[in-house]
Amino acid sequence: MNTRPMTDTTPAAKKPTEVTITRAKGRPMLSWVGKKPLGRVTAFPAQAIERFSATNTSTADAAPAPALGTADWSKWPQDLPHGGLLYHGDNKEVLAHLLANGFRGQVKLVYIDPPFDSGADYVRKVQLRGPKGTMKIDGEDYALGEQVQYTDIWSNDNYLQFMYERLLMLRELLADGGTLWMHCDWHRSHLLRLVVEEVFGEESLMNEIVWKRTASRNDSKTFGHVHDTLLYLVKGVENRTWNRQFLEYAPEYLDKYYSQDDGDGRLYTADNLTASGLRNGSSGSTWRGFSPREKGVHWKYKTEELDRLDKAGLIYWPKGGAGFPRLKRYRDELKGKPIDSIWDDLFAVNSQADERSDYPTQKPETLLERVIMSCSNPGDLVLDCFIGSGTTAAVAQKLGRRWIGCDINKGAIQTTAKRLQGVMREQAQALAAATQQGELVARDDAPPAPCQLSFSTWRVNDYDLHIQHNEAVELACQHLGITRTRTDPFFDGTRGTLLAKIIPLNHPLTPLDLEALRTELKNRPEEERDLLVVSLGQEHKAREWVAHYNHNRPVNKIHLTELRTDRKAGGFIQHEPMTVQARATREGETLVVQIDDVVSPSIIARLDLQEGVFRASIPDWRAVVDCVLIDVHHNGEVFNVALADVPARKQDLVAGRYTLPAPPAGATVAVKVIDMLGEESVVRLTV
Repeated sequence: MNTRPMTDTTPAAKKPTEVTITRAKGRPMLSWVGKKPLGRVTAFPAQAIERFSATNTSTADAAPAPALGTADWSKWPQDLPHGGLLYHGDNKEVLAHLLANGFRGQVKLVYIDPPFDSGADYVRKVQLRGPKGTMKIDGEDYALGEQVQYTDIWSNDNYLQFMYERLLMLRELLADGGTLWMHCDWHRSHLLRLVVEEVFGEESLMNEIVWKRTASRNDSKTFGHVHDTLLYLVKGVENRTWNRQFLEYAPEYLDKYYSQDDGDGRLYTADNLTASGLRNGSSGSTWRGFSPREKGVHWKYKTEELDRLDKAGLIYWPKGGAGFPRLKRYRDELKGKPIDSIWDDLFAVNSQADERSDYPTQKPETLLERVIMSCSNPGDLVLDCFIGSGTTAAVAQKLGRRWIGCDINKGAIQTTAKRLQGVMREQAQALAAATQQGELVARDDAPPAPCQLSFSTWRVNDYDLHIQHNEAVELACQHLGITRTRTDPFFDGTRGTLLAKIIPLNHPLTPLDLEALRTELKNRPEEERDLLVVSLGQEHKAREWVAHYNHNRPVNKIHLTELRTDRKAGGFIQHEPMTVQARATREGETLVVQIDDVVSPSIIARLDLQEGVFRASIPDWRAVVDCVLIDVHHNGEVFNVALADVPARKQDLVAGRYTLPAPPAGATVAVKVIDMLGEESVVRLTV
């Protein structure tokens, strides 16, 4: 883990603001230990980290991208670029930031695939780049340095409070008529349904969708669990967007029921013109000598509409008057079979899928296509605050929607960024080719034009070392004799009679950390144990805070351990950062960037653990590199991606040598290398 403090590169520090949240008023109301409404939440400022534009190409002869699809940007915050937004941070803080910065009531569709509280450990499996048989890095347990994507083994009460708070904030972000789609499985779907009905109201629940995600699953003790559940809710049913989706009819069905022919070659079926029940008015009166009342039914249409249908030749009259007239429905006018609440035609992402990213909870694009197309229109804003592998953002981009995504896990942010770069690059090339060929009128089957061909990555608060923090917690627990408690989302474990809390090691202990500790204890009034707080450094105000807090306190006293200077506990953290050897030269109007070597001590150490007595050997440094990004004119603040080398397949390697248009003399060229474990290293070169 990189324990060096990060430098705030923002032009001017902004103070956090308070965001108000409306109480839930729905029924029924579920109770759990520690339940509390979210009246206010602190909104922190965001710092721009990286920007990507598919039209900012590295080749001078590239055709300019044509105008993009229409979207209403008038309510978009003025200080944000028009494009996708990808946030790295705790989604509670990201949602608060969005509420405080102009997005309240602006989101048309929210899809979330939160941790299921299923007792599963989701770990990203890592394989070095290269041909088949290349070394893999174990990712099956909680060994030191494990890159945990998420671990939904929280206690039930904490899980419900976690979801409750975020649902309250998502409701504030949704527009009138906006929809929420929540993906869950059988472990907690019954509880989550009660929570969303409390937050949004019972009348807001439109559907409980059953997605049969796999054909079979062997389980000797139960019926195999082969489905997930999607809860579909609307904030303001009257104004919702609803685009009904259809499936193609099976040929056997069409041949059986649509076989009648008028002689003109058009096939049709004769459908019923009546519906059950008696009615007054023309729909219940006699028409052309046929009285529906005699059969206890009524016409589906008023008699004047029946006259219009007959004049148009759409009424089928049985020969000899044997039976009621019927409605002709032509086969070539069928939209398809309306999709119902059981989805068994969409399959999970398999090992051969092009979209597979090896992210453990990845959902198929076809699932998100159905959700987004049903409840939004091109230009609408889509939000996913558990972005994971980036499927929601990728599909929204392909369907001409705007999007916002966030995740606390840096691996998720990196995976999503790479995926969106590829999608936007393909769209830009397709649009440029269409413009060159004069295809100004889009085909009927063409996808909607993209709303944007760029996106920016932001950091809310500082979670840049979240992945390394997992490793630090393991190291600290082993070194200090702390017994790890994985079912507690706040405290990390116990040491004797003390509850242990390890502060993230990317910053010293602050009064803000201690206030969070005090708030947590207020939610646990029965807790009487003292606390052990472990940190890497302490602010002077934090020590004063603890001294004042402990004064005359009989229970919950705080004991501090500072790892950097403590003679007994300090000195155990040793992390060798990744090193990159690169050079940049100017050849006329061309810039040549050459990477000569990359060494990732974290990957080597992981491989050494697996190889045992034999030391791992990596013959080509490119095997450890996931991607290379280059900013040809780095300003020291935001990394603007001018070139992204992201191999499409695992067996492909990065190029290592790159040519780009040369920047002005004296410019700083920044080369960012990301290894297969997600660690980043940035080399700055002056040309």
